[in-house]
Amino acid sequence: MSERVVQLDLGNELEFYGPGDVHLNLIKSFFPKLKIIVRGNLIKLIGAGSEMDIFEKRFDLLLVQFDKFGKINAEVIGRIMGEESENNDLIGTADSDVLVYGRHGKLIKALTVNQKLMVDACDKSDMIFAIGPAGTGKTYTAVALAVRALKNKEIKKIILARPAIEAGESLGFLPGDMKDKLDPYLQPLYDALRDMLPTQKFLSYLEDDTIEIAPLAFMRGRTLSNAYAILDEAQNASESQLKMFLTRMGKSSKFIVTGDVTQIDLPKQKQSGLLQAQKLLKGIPGIEFIQLDGRDVVRHKLVTRIIEAYTKYENK
Repeated sequence: MSERVVQLDLGNELEFYGPGDVHLNLIKSFFPKLKIIVRGNLIKLIGAGSEMDIFEKRFDLLLVQFDKFGKINAEVIGRIMGEESENNDLIGTADSDVLVYGRHGKLIKALTVNQKLMVDACDKSDMIFAIGPAGTGKTYTAVALAVRALKNKEIKKIILARPAIEAGESLGFLPGDMKDKLDPYLQPLYDALRDMLPTQKFLSYLEDDTIEIAPLAFMRGRTLSNAYAILDEAQNASESQLKMFLTRMGKSSKFIVTGDVTQIDLPKQKQSGLLQAQKLLKGIPGIEFIQLDGRDVVRHKLVTRIIEAYTKYENK
């Protein structure tokens, strides 16, 4: 007899266990030779090593199913935890292009050629610049890559930063505490994360700082190690601000910088750090620049036409 502990990292264990532990009790019924003790997100197994190996193998597939679709039922549990699962090649298989299984089973993957180049570049290099117009999926793909790395335990933390610059209008005094003042600027990042993580998991990550969303100014003096750091709307970072952010990079970290050089909201006397970085950093090993364009727009088809019209006007 031996013991083993399995730790869940779901954020919504109650839904996984089912109402009144109905799912959990069904899972236990397939392994009568094992003593299975559950305390929150910890599952303690007591029994023969061979039985525990089989349990863990099938249980991992069940977790993949739950992560993929956000739910399980008696039929799914029976198919995966039962003996017939050994001969079912479909269980637990994954689309190799999928970055993250989002909420309600949404498959989040690179949808365009340049988004796929972003993914490939991230697998090879530690610092990526993704530059392109609105709606090309720069931020969304970057966040998906970060969430994938977190789920795969490649990193311990995600840091999402943005310059707190208003888009051509003065919003004046904003009421509330610091978080209330910053949230309007950071809303696109929240939206992407809510698409990819269960609500309770997302909130717990925010609470324990596994996911940190902050204005760019708060990065000064820090070293970001074992982390995925994303700077969004980098065209609105000044030259000194972008240099400051890039030099925060610590060990075992990846940095993604996204921006649209056609929508710079900085005061006229300030130069965009993103424009400068394009000139200074191209060609440095370990740094890659991905240029997205109208063909990568994944919003309404009119967005592509609007971008094309503005590009023609600006080129004149």
